[in-house]
Amino acid sequence: MTITMAMLETYPKSINLDRAKLAATIDTINGCAQACTACADACLSEDSVAELTKCVRTDLDCADICTTTARVLSRHTGYDANITRTLLEACATACRSCGDECARHAQMHEHCRICADVCRACEQACRDLLATIS
Repeated sequence: MTITMAMLETYPKSINLDRAKLAATIDTINGCAQACTACADACLSEDSVAELTKCVRTDLDCADICTTTARVLSRHTGYDANITRTLLEACATACRSCGDECARHAQMHEHCRICADVCRACEQACRDLLATIS
């Protein structure tokens, strides 16, 4: 059991989402934020850093959006489905953009390949959770 699931299980009130799916999505989003941050850092250490400027920016934007989304998904008191939907859509969009950008560099940089794969999985997790919100 992840820390995320353990915390969701201790929430004393009703949650309008499947707790296991929510926990898995939060964990995926947090993993994506970490991968994007690490990819940006690795890009900055490459000899061809000037060619990776857009990748660094996209990585950092995606990491920030993922972090915010995971934090909001972790709060349930006074829940607003409209905010949750909007953030999940933004997160999926950021992940798609970052995944596309990292994929452009994936053959030359393994960190970009890994990040692209993680972003694709995160985009799908966000869309899957979004489909369950009424």
